[in-house]
Amino acid sequence: MHCPFCRHADSRVMDSRTSEDGASIRRRRQCPECGMRFSTTETASLTVVKRSGVIESFSRHKIVNGVRKACQGRPVSESDLALLAQTVEETVRATGSSQIEANEIGLAILEPLRKLDEVAFMRFASVYQGWESLADFEAAINVLRANREYTESGESFDLDETKRLTDR
Repeated sequence: MHCPFCRHADSRVMDSRTSEDGASIRRRRQCPECGMRFSTTETASLTVVKRSGVIESFSRHKIVNGVRKACQGRPVSESDLALLAQTVEETVRATGSSQIEANEIGLAILEPLRKLDEVAFMRFASVYQGWESLADFEAAINVLRANREYTESGESFDLDETKRLTDR
């Protein structure tokens, strides 16, 4: 790490602390050349491989914007969207991979969005999964109904079932 004051090529770490959300590390450093102290913040990079092959940095903002369209006119707040984006990022980072396919991010959005608002889930899933007929919507609605029955009975439900039933 170069010193920002004298540009010396090395520095000594004096203190390290994890940020509140655990996504970054703040390090207090001292330059052995000039003695000045400075702070750095380190985060693990996460890149997204788009369908076109283009690689770009992961962005919570893009998740919020995409889901916001599906939530338009629904009782979903900006803080709900921010929490959903955080949940998706945590899910994606938990894979341990530094590079992830855009498709996997879309899949990671589905379950938290379904829990947040079923209508928004249907809107998002219909575009994301490319539903082409009323039968696709009917199949997804049937899965959501089955999910409610499982939830009310205390059993767990697998959202992959939605994908299986709606994939054509």
